[in-house]
Amino acid sequence: MRDYRAVPLEVKSLSDTGEFTGYGSVFDYTDLYDDQVIKGAFVDSLAKKMPKLLWQHNSNEPVGVYTRAIEDDHGLFVEGQLALKTSRGAEAYELLKIKAISGMSIGYNVIDSVFDKKTGISVLEKLDLWEISLVTFPANELATVQSVKQLEEINSLADAEKFLREAGGFSKTQARGFVSRLKTINVETTELEHLCKKYASIFANERK
Repeated sequence: MRDYRAVPLEVKSLSDTGEFTGYGSVFDYTDLYDDQVIKGAFVDSLAKKMPKLLWQHNSNEPVGVYTRAIEDDHGLFVEGQLALKTSRGAEAYELLKIKAISGMSIGYNVIDSVFDKKTGISVLEKLDLWEISLVTFPANELATVQSVKQLEEINSLADAEKFLREAGGFSKTQARGFVSRLKTINVETTELEHLCKKYASIFANERK
């Protein structure tokens, strides 16, 4: 299952020809879903392929190409070229120029990760990077940043709360309230997976 992770967009430069530089990911930054990418996570993936430059994670809407993507001490540094002769590429350029676009988000598969039980942080050590999208909202907007985890990762009520927030779009308060209710009725782990999937689906449908 592909995951998505957004960070505040750091555009270092934007030329009149649509060329730009920036960071698609920042190392050692713990997002709202307690995920943290560390240096070295993209090395193997970048050696095999260049990520796609998409609009809002839509594979049908490429807005240009990345001409360079490397890791430095700060994060995943990229150089891109927007397709200004396409409607979406031109739109992306104008929105970047007036700073209406405020986020970048990576699409990836997790290859290796370590969960720190003490801090509750998932350290992402190795990722298969597919694309880096220009997105409307940065990572501090709960309603837009989703990092969908597989149901098999639910092994506790804390995991259930995280799943509801990420897959179902629940707010932190809503997820905690639902999980607290489960605690009072002593729901078994096997039933917990079913309930989380059911209510995440219902909530997602209501938002459409």
